[in-house]
Amino acid sequence: MTTDDNAKAYWSATLKLLTKVLVIWAVVSYGAGILFASALNSIKLGGYPLGFWFAQQGSIYVFIALIFWYAKKMGDIDRQFGMQED
Repeated sequence: MTTDDNAKAYWSATLKLLTKVLVIWAVVSYGAGILFASALNSIKLGGYPLGFWFAQQGSIYVFIALIFWYAKKMGDIDRQFGMQED
């Protein structure tokens, strides 16, 4: 694999990961907090409707988990393509 091919494959893998992260972020923040809130509100979590909980706290927990998941997966991609920091 040439350097140019390696760079293109690295960029492609990075964009795929970024797309996954952004889709999860959009579904959780916009979907669970706004679009599906009325359906989720029939479920209670800690005495609060689940739609409200996602809009206020749940999305933050998901975002924090996404940060750690993204960092790990990006490190894996870096190692796979020889781009890791020493």
